[in-house]
Amino acid sequence: MRRTWIGTRTVRVALVVVVVAAILAACTSTPPTSETTSGAPAIKRGGVYRVGVSTFGNTDGLDPTGEYGIPGWGVLDALQRTLVTFRFAPGTAGTELVPDLATEIPQPTDGGLTYTFQLKPGVKFGAPLDRPITSADVAYAFERIDSRPLVAQYGFYFFGVIQGMTGSAPKPGPISGIETPNPSTIVFHLTHPTGDFLYRLTLPATAPIPAEVAKCFPSAGGYGRDLVASGPYQILGSQAVDPSSCSTIKPMSGFDPVRSLTLVRNPSYDPATDTDSGRAAYVDAIEITVDTSIADIFEKVQTGALDASWYDLPPATVLQHYLSDPTLASRVNAFPNGNVQFISMNLTHPPFDDVHVRRAVSYIIDKAALQKSWSGPISGDIATHIAPPFIYHGQLPNTDPYATPGNSGSLEKAMAEMKLSKYDPQQDGMCDVAACKNLVLVNQNIAPWTTMEPFVVQDLAKIGIDVKPRELETGAAYNTVQRVANDIPISMNANWAYDYADAYTYLLPMFDSSSIAASGNPNTSLTGLTASMAAKLGIPYPAGGVPSVDSSIAECETKTGDARATCWVGVDQHLMEDVVPIVPYLWSNVIVITGDSVTNFEADPISQGTTFTQVAVSNNLPAPG
Repeated sequence: MRRTWIGTRTVRVALVVVVVAAILAACTSTPPTSETTSGAPAIKRGGVYRVGVSTFGNTDGLDPTGEYGIPGWGVLDALQRTLVTFRFAPGTAGTELVPDLATEIPQPTDGGLTYTFQLKPGVKFGAPLDRPITSADVAYAFERIDSRPLVAQYGFYFFGVIQGMTGSAPKPGPISGIETPNPSTIVFHLTHPTGDFLYRLTLPATAPIPAEVAKCFPSAGGYGRDLVASGPYQILGSQAVDPSSCSTIKPMSGFDPVRSLTLVRNPSYDPATDTDSGRAAYVDAIEITVDTSIADIFEKVQTGALDASWYDLPPATVLQHYLSDPTLASRVNAFPNGNVQFISMNLTHPPFDDVHVRRAVSYIIDKAALQKSWSGPISGDIATHIAPPFIYHGQLPNTDPYATPGNSGSLEKAMAEMKLSKYDPQQDGMCDVAACKNLVLVNQNIAPWTTMEPFVVQDLAKIGIDVKPRELETGAAYNTVQRVANDIPISMNANWAYDYADAYTYLLPMFDSSSIAASGNPNTSLTGLTASMAAKLGIPYPAGGVPSVDSSIAECETKTGDARATCWVGVDQHLMEDVVPIVPYLWSNVIVITGDSVTNFEADPISQGTTFTQVAVSNNLPAPG
C-alpha cells in the first residue's frame, strides 16, 4: 500500500488519482473553524462518518504488528502515528515525507548505517493509558515485529536490515541494533545502507506500542481488540479498559471483528504536536458497519442511512444508476490505488510446477471478461505486467508477453504451450494426467470474485485443468492461502498494492524467498523456495526445483534513480516471461460512493482508499459514547 521517493533520489512519483467528486478541498494541518484564507467556506468539523462494508478483510485482527490489508491500514492511519509519515493529502502532495512523532527527519550518519530520532514532547497515548509516548514504546513495536509468534507479515523490511532483527525471537526483547539512551531518543543501527529506510518507518507496525498492554497478547492478532491509540482517534470503549493487569483487560466495546468498528476522538491527542502531517480529523466519530449484503450497503447510502461505501465494488446496476444520473454522478469517486489483481499458482504443486503449464494458464485467461466482472473500464486497466507502469517511471515497455485478441485469451497459444509440458503426454494441448484434476481453487465469497469465478473455471477447463472452487470470507481466504502447510495449488483472491511507491514493495514480498513464512506468507507462489526451506515447512519439494529471483532483487535494491527503475523492469519481465508465478489481470481502482452528507472526501497515497482523517460530513450526529 504506499507511497513514493525511491531510495535517495529526489524525483517524486506523480501518483495519478482520479476523483469524481463534488468537493475535493485542500486540507490544512489545523482545519479552520469559519472560513479559509481564500474566503471559501470552511470544511465543517463534527458529525459521524457512517460507512458500510461487506467484511473488514483484516489479515491479523487489526494488530498493527501483523495487519497487512489495505482496509486495516486505512483504519490504522486514523489510530496511530509513526516517527515519520507521508503528508495526508491527495496526489503528489501526499508523497512528501514529513516528521510525525519525530521532531525532524534525520540525515543518516556512519555511512548511512545510523539513524537518530528525537521525539516531540507532549505526544501521548490515548485511553486507557493517557501517558507520554517514549522511545521505549517505539522500540517495543520493533521487538514485536522481531517476535516469531506475532507473525509480522511484512517484517522482511527490517529483518537483516536493522542489526539483530531476524524475526526469530521467541518473544519481544531487546534488539542489538536499536538504542533508547533516554525517553525521547531512539537510534537505529543498520547492517547495510538502505536508501528507503525512512519510508519503511512509515509502516503501521512501527508505530509506538505500550508494553504494559500489548504484552498481554503474545500471539498473532490479539492486540487489535485493545489497540492503544497514538493518533487523533481511538476505539470506542478504550476508556473502559482496565490495564492494571492482563487478567483485567477486556476487548474494547467499539470493535467487533465481524460486525462493526467505531472510532471516536482521542482526547489525549494534541494537534499542536501534529503540525506537519496535514491530519485534519474533521469528524467526531467514524462508524464502520459490516453488512454482508452489498446491495443493502449502497441502498443505505442512497437513502442517507449511511454516508458512504468503503472498498466494496458497487454492483453494476448500482454503478450504472449513479453514472447515468447527472445529480448522482458526482458521488462516484474512482481512483487507482496501485493494486494488482492476480491469479497465483503454487510453483511446488503439480501441475503448476511446470513453467509451460503456467504459461498456458497465462494465455487462456480471458482478462476482458474479468475486467467486465469488475464493472468494466471504470474498475481499472487490464494488467500486462506485475506492478502498474507509474512504479517504473515510464521505463516499462508498453508490451504484453501474453497478448491475445481483445485480451480475451487464446486457446491456440495456450494449447501450444501446454504441448511442451510433461503433463501433456498425449500432446493434444490438454493437461492429461491425474495431477490436473480436482485442484482446489481458493476464492473470496463476494463479488466481483464470485462473478469472475465461472470464467476462470471454464477457461482452465479448456486446457484440461479441473479446479474446484472453495469460496471463503475475505480474511479466511487470505489466511488459507498464506498458510504454506495448506498447500493450495491455485488461488484467485490474490492482490497486492505498494507499501510505498517502489517496485521493491511488490517484488520482494511477493517473490523473494526471504518473505516466505509458515503463516501470513505473502509469497503465495513460493518463488525462490529451497529444498531446506521446504523441509522446515514440512512440504514437498519438486524434483526440478523452484526458480529464484533473490539475487536480482538484491542487486536492484542497491541502486537508485533511473538505474533502479530499469533494474526493476528487468526483474518484472523475467518473472512474467521465465518464472510465471502469477497471472496479473487488473490494475484495479477503488470506487467509493458517497451520500449527500459528505462535504469533503479524500483518497490519498497514504491510505490507498478513503482517508478517514480527511473526510467531513454535515449530518450533525453526536458521537457515540
